[in-house]
Amino acid sequence: MSYIKLFSGTNSKYLAEKIANYYGKPLGAVTQQRFSDGEIYVSFDESVRGYDVFLIQSTFPNADNLMELLLMVDAARRASAAYVTVVVPYFGYARQDRKDKPRVPIAAKLVANLLSAAGADRLMTCDLHAGQIQGFFDFPVDHLDGAAIFIPYLRSLNLENLIFASPDVGGVARARGFAKIMEVDLVLCDKHRKRANEIASMQLIGDVEGANVVLVDDLVDTGGTLCKASQIIMEKGAKSVRAICTHGVLSGKALDNIENSVLTELVITDTLPLKKESPKIRVLTVAELFAKAIRKLQDNDSISSLFII
Repeated sequence: MSYIKLFSGTNSKYLAEKIANYYGKPLGAVTQQRFSDGEIYVSFDESVRGYDVFLIQSTFPNADNLMELLLMVDAARRASAAYVTVVVPYFGYARQDRKDKPRVPIAAKLVANLLSAAGADRLMTCDLHAGQIQGFFDFPVDHLDGAAIFIPYLRSLNLENLIFASPDVGGVARARGFAKIMEVDLVLCDKHRKRANEIASMQLIGDVEGANVVLVDDLVDTGGTLCKASQIIMEKGAKSVRAICTHGVLSGKALDNIENSVLTELVITDTLPLKKESPKIRVLTVAELFAKAIRKLQDNDSISSLFII
């Protein structure tokens, strides 16, 4: 008998169904309803007593997605689940991971505290905005790497004179990891912001003349940074520029920005639901990656084989 059950939150069911399919086990039955005032109600429709329970839900805005996940964790714990793992493909509020000015919260730490308080035993996620967020948790964190999805795709393109680029200083380590795997060079776009989602200035550090450039970032929100960086890169003589971003937040006028940019394509994953299809956006699935990680976790096997080193 397999002592594991997979359940999905409301807005991540499109991905949870694919994960369950790759894993080879159907999603468990759970009821999610709302009272007339909007209050969320959660109920498992089958026993979870003694089971290892995996709850799949990205915590993207609005906050209802996080609240629903917390209620599912609490319900599973109170129903005597043996072990509760929250599978959060996109960990929301991760951009608020430090105090960058006075009188602001550290939202990523707050979310970590909430998950702990609800009774979660483990977190499985992908490409956190900052890897050190793992330290906010007092229980194990399986931090999957989106490179396992993107590198095979990039290799299939057979791009000549390939160069990776980071759209900002904070993403240098991530872009350098890709450059190391592919054994190519790295350039940097140094940006300065006036305020959130608004760039004041940007300059390119490095030579991209005649190169096929790939911008690497963990997420794309309004697309302003990627579009600005791609424009500067093309002006410096690049042959083409494309971007790979694990989480396609794509808020506001992001789709228009991407479609009107010089980007050849934007490659994202399905950690978040795509609001609208675009000829410039390609979506790769993380479902198999998460299914393999869940399988290895259940078999007490190392997940290091899932990483491209």
